[in-house]
Amino acid sequence: MAEQLQYFLGANSAQGFFSLYETLLPPGQAERIFLIKGGAGCGKSTLMRTVGHALEAQGRTIEYIPCSGDPDSLDGVYDAGAGLLLVDATAPHAMDARYGGITERYVDLSVCYDMDAMKRQREKLLSLSDAYRACYERAWRWLASEAGMYGDGRAMLLTEETRRKMARRARGILNRECRRRGREPGQVSCRFLSAVTCRGEVICIGTVRVLCPRLYGMEDIFGLSDSFLRQLRDGAAAAGHDVICCPSPLEPERLEHLLLPGLGLGFVNQRALPEGESFYRRIRFDAMPEAETLRTRRRCLRFLRRSAALLRENAVEELREAKALHDELEACFNPHVDFDRVGQITAAVEREVLSLLPD
Repeated sequence: MAEQLQYFLGANSAQGFFSLYETLLPPGQAERIFLIKGGAGCGKSTLMRTVGHALEAQGRTIEYIPCSGDPDSLDGVYDAGAGLLLVDATAPHAMDARYGGITERYVDLSVCYDMDAMKRQREKLLSLSDAYRACYERAWRWLASEAGMYGDGRAMLLTEETRRKMARRARGILNRECRRRGREPGQVSCRFLSAVTCRGEVICIGTVRVLCPRLYGMEDIFGLSDSFLRQLRDGAAAAGHDVICCPSPLEPERLEHLLLPGLGLGFVNQRALPEGESFYRRIRFDAMPEAETLRTRRRCLRFLRRSAALLRENAVEELREAKALHDELEACFNPHVDFDRVGQITAAVEREVLSLLPD
């Protein structure tokens, strides 16, 4: 069985839903992109998982893209080597064809609904859908407040001296770990390694373990490491190494993790990792600010950290409620889905995908 990799491409963030879907596979470079449309309970996730398993059975290395709200659901399957992508193209990560009929095509599972039968539940379905969206809106507001707490902490801690310490540490790691490989710069891609979900913060730990046997664990509560990771990204790419940049799901403008698969090397914020995870080395960003600053600001920093944790709990509770509402929606839709027809469409897509694999 080929390696199974997982990343998120969407994030519940302080800015609302933040998407990287458009950056994954530019349509002009794709062999084919399948844009899967349809509402709740029509089998989009099952279709993608079925095709993903068929590709794995052919020995392909596949990226699975879990849903950032409910990581048990699937939003995409990507075969980078074959230039193939199947993606849930409905809101909030709605996508439309740019080169329809050339590299992209729609797979419409809404044709499998019995629309006339569902009319009898119209008011209930509308109410559930509105309540579902409202949960997400509230969750994003809680996350915006949480980001404010961490931003205040960074403003206290991130002095020029702290930046210099991080820059020296980054230069030392680049000199030790990233020897030049050829003359061409490495490729830089962007994925979310973690997401704020209905189960709390979930990290794709299997991906880390597959790609990065040597793991730097970063103790970094307030997110001081952004400039450090950017320096590593630029230095490693300049030396010819491919880099996977992993933004913070809370603040996507900031880097939180960095993976260098060719070197088997990863830099991951310990806050997102399971307890007991082992590390090649540790970097204590929380100890880098001046001792006097840490001493005088201790009570305030503790308050910000506790407040951020409470705000996160409220956001996750809203996402948990959204999941329950979505499950109720699916229960209403499921009796009115022609799953035989869904199976026929799935089988046709699978055959088409396999026919596009390189010899």
